[in-house]
Amino acid sequence: MRRLVVFDVDGTLVDSQGHILAAMEAAFAGCGRPMPPREAALSVVGLSLPVALARLFPDAGEAELGAMAEGYRSAFQRIRLSGAGASPLYPGTREMLAGLSRAPGTLLGLATGKSRRGLDHLLDLHGLAPFFATRQVADDHPSKPHPAMLEAALAETGAERGASVMVGDTAFDLEMGRAAGLRTVAVTWGYHRREMLAGADALIGSWAELPSVLADFAEAA
Repeated sequence: MRRLVVFDVDGTLVDSQGHILAAMEAAFAGCGRPMPPREAALSVVGLSLPVALARLFPDAGEAELGAMAEGYRSAFQRIRLSGAGASPLYPGTREMLAGLSRAPGTLLGLATGKSRRGLDHLLDLHGLAPFFATRQVADDHPSKPHPAMLEAALAETGAERGASVMVGDTAFDLEMGRAAGLRTVAVTWGYHRREMLAGADALIGSWAELPSVLADFAEAA
């Protein structure tokens, strides 16, 4: 049986909040909007950019949302090129990925609200690209929690749905996983509060806990 373990990126594998919040602040200031509180801003991380902005500013019209989106992309790129926006891996991430990638019958994938360009840059920065058999991005799919990313990942890899798992830090990741018929694992170090992750099949506080959770899932399958 071929198992696919799919990871979210921001707030799960990498701590990108500094880069994201700085780009948001620049984009909103350019449109004369105040920066929302930090918790509110981080609560939409993982959604595709247009959906995230519409949640933060439900009174904004289409033109203003478009200007914000363009401002965010420009600021994100500028910060990245300056070298100030490097997003560090969470502790143990590389070792966890290396270990799982050697597990028989296990493939790894990504499902992220990032653009293809942003994801490729991040993978190159940290040397993570070889670990992943499938990479699903916001350019090609509806926003989370729509299950399209996971459906595409399963089709691309030929993995068994019932054996596969979605790992993320937000309720959007969990909802997407459930909608696609995958088991779900929530990490507690990301951008959604612990109480928002109550629907996960398992909750972990470090990567060291993931192998035993996956073993339990496999035994119960």
